[in-house]
Amino acid sequence: MKHTLFKMLIGLLAVGLTANTALAENRAGAFTISPMYGGYLFEGDQNFEDDNNENFGLALGYNLTKSFSLEAAVNYIDDFDGRNNQGQATELEGLLYRLEGLYHFMPDNALVPYIAVGAGNLSLNPEEGRYDDTFGANYGVGVKYYVSDTVAFRVDARHFIAFDQGVDEGNHTNNNLLYTAGLHFQIGGESAAPAPRDSDGDGVTDDLDKCPDTPKGVVVDADGCPVDSDGDGVPDYLDKCPDTPEGVVVDANGCPVVGDADGDGVADDLDKCPDTPKGVVVDADGCPVDSDGDGVYDYLDKCPGTPRGVVVDEKGCPLSFTMQIEFDFDKADIRPMYHNKLKEAANFINKYPANQILVAGHTDSKGTDAYNKELSQRRADNVRTYLVNKFGISADKLVARGYGESQPIASNNTDAGRQQNRRVEVICCTVIPAN
Repeated sequence: MKHTLFKMLIGLLAVGLTANTALAENRAGAFTISPMYGGYLFEGDQNFEDDNNENFGLALGYNLTKSFSLEAAVNYIDDFDGRNNQGQATELEGLLYRLEGLYHFMPDNALVPYIAVGAGNLSLNPEEGRYDDTFGANYGVGVKYYVSDTVAFRVDARHFIAFDQGVDEGNHTNNNLLYTAGLHFQIGGESAAPAPRDSDGDGVTDDLDKCPDTPKGVVVDADGCPVDSDGDGVPDYLDKCPDTPEGVVVDANGCPVVGDADGDGVADDLDKCPDTPKGVVVDADGCPVDSDGDGVYDYLDKCPGTPRGVVVDEKGCPLSFTMQIEFDFDKADIRPMYHNKLKEAANFINKYPANQILVAGHTDSKGTDAYNKELSQRRADNVRTYLVNKFGISADKLVARGYGESQPIASNNTDAGRQQNRRVEVICCTVIPAN
């Protein structure tokens, strides 16, 4: 029997070494079935003539995790010679029932060693029709070798300690040895995850690789893209000018582009205004000169000597706008006939934002100076409020001043002249004097 078991183990090992072990591992949640064959050794002082006997086993288990599992097993010990309680020779057979906990080392590998601890019952029939049952504990070791994701070969050895052996009344503790080899099948459970792929071999897995077609051997960053040390948009493995300064325009080889497309004397890689017309005077950045700082380049400026801070139009010339509306005698209400003129003023102010717009109120010479001053201020305030409320102009931009009768534009000796003097002017763009 020993020779038979040895040959079987050698055969199992040979098959295992030639099998495909891809994705082979202990699977959490799997149910297991293990048919086994081996031998059983009784302690020498027991009343059995054969000290080494064949046994056939079957184990059912469940993997609680990859590392830990529970297993129930039964082993049938084949017919062997022994003596009953009266010392008479008799044919014996036995059943060993075990419940064990198994802890696996390296559960993700194809070769998985483990230890086992459990308890069980040894049942022998020294007399026909009668079984002697003995409770015992056991421990041992084993190893599984997976040849696929569902099949493994296994070899086990257990030390079974029988606490009360009925056929030998004088010895209440016996040490037996169980050893087996067999197959191990696992059903269901968590599938092994396939190893992440790295198609281009750059060390970054496909699921993270933002540049999946990188040539072999190219140095890449954490995203799997070729390194571009000088940040010019050309990766190092293609860059023939690897130390190009930041911001310089380069060609496909990573080298600075030499040229002056607009002919202004500033190289393209430094030109901040690359579309300057031919012949225009430019500054060091390649942009047209604006000598008076009014925001209009000299080659477009029709009024090149505009003082600093003066609001200009598209041609660089100072903006001038004056709108005038008249009022009834001793009134500050805006006449409806002037609503459109005020809209024109609002459109101008919104188109050409200036720092401040003067809203100047005036009167004729009727009445006292103090009263006329107050009346003119009310007229100016009403126009300012109308522009703010009606057209959304910022109140900070409109300065309302009342000048009374001090600035007539016509004679106060006639009705027509006095009507012209009863007015409000919206004036842009001018320096507003302090009060």
